[in-house]
Amino acid sequence: MRILFWSAAFWPGIGGVQSVGGRLVRSLSDRGHTIHVVAEQTSARIPLQETHEGVAITRLPLTWRERQGLDAVADVVRTVREVKTGFQPDLVHIHGTSDSDFFHHATASAHRAPLLVTLHGLWPRERQALVRRTLEAADWVVGCSQAVLDEGRRLVPAIATRSCVLYAGTMPPVTPSRPLPFDPPRLLFLGRLSPEKGADLALEAFAHVAERVPALELLVAGDGGERGPLERRAAELGLSEKIRFLGWVDPKNVSGLLNRVTLVLVPSRQEAFGQAALEAATVGRPVVASAVGGLPEIVRHRETGLLLDSRSAQTWADEIVRLLECPEAVADMGRRAQADARTRFDWTATVDATEALYVRMVQAFAEG
Repeated sequence: MRILFWSAAFWPGIGGVQSVGGRLVRSLSDRGHTIHVVAEQTSARIPLQETHEGVAITRLPLTWRERQGLDAVADVVRTVREVKTGFQPDLVHIHGTSDSDFFHHATASAHRAPLLVTLHGLWPRERQALVRRTLEAADWVVGCSQAVLDEGRRLVPAIATRSCVLYAGTMPPVTPSRPLPFDPPRLLFLGRLSPEKGADLALEAFAHVAERVPALELLVAGDGGERGPLERRAAELGLSEKIRFLGWVDPKNVSGLLNRVTLVLVPSRQEAFGQAALEAATVGRPVVASAVGGLPEIVRHRETGLLLDSRSAQTWADEIVRLLECPEAVADMGRRAQADARTRFDWTATVDATEALYVRMVQAFAEG
């Protein structure tokens, strides 16, 4: 099968959508499908055309047409049209809606094929019209979580009969799970350093916990625009020696990092799914998470982790201390988290379901 995989956010970008999309493309390619990726050119240093791990990638300035002149927009439209007519895909998969959808719609007549849309997050009000158009055009819509799919159905109620949830599973950990460390205990924040991820709350909560658990350490794994302010805040709190900023961590090293920590903090203000929470569970690490978005679909409160409604750093600190005071209970929680992740979020099952959906859509399209 020939799949045009349309994902503005793609390798070598950093983030959950990029990670899941990259794994999905590789897995489908390994199964014999021919994939052509259309992605955003985020830097002039990244080539417009390349082949990565046997997959052709075309990168274009897809998401900033407001800053382009009409000639530049026309150039992108022409290139996308050439890709579609040259590749002749059996199916187009928009993996995460974005402003780039404009260029898909502008070239819809170049080659007719069924359209699958995966919703990977919420959208700002100013983009609702474009998202609505994309959902209306879709032959099938997948939500990365029930929370995200519900938002899509509220925006376009008609997709209720042609949509489903398909969780992005996770690969088995590269390294075997190790016992949770308590001497000293370590906390981990894993994610993009941007306001919606809530790393600032993790720092403030850690400051309260460190007063009661002096040996405690906090690892901050990720990068983004908030890194500088967070490092300055750590210094203001007098915790620079206890808070280590690791920067971006290669996905293949994440399981090793998780094996070094006791608890994983996911204090997101909004979260479509919660890949960090799932990766933590896969290595048997309990999660303390915000009860927002898709996180309650991953974390079972007081069984595999904690879900907190409060944005109070003191409340988070109190709950973290209670966990650290009960090592055996926390270890049991981690074991349940790992068993749950293996049962409900198997990566092979994700690829199987995606492939089956592709086949069903292509067959339905051929039958008219």
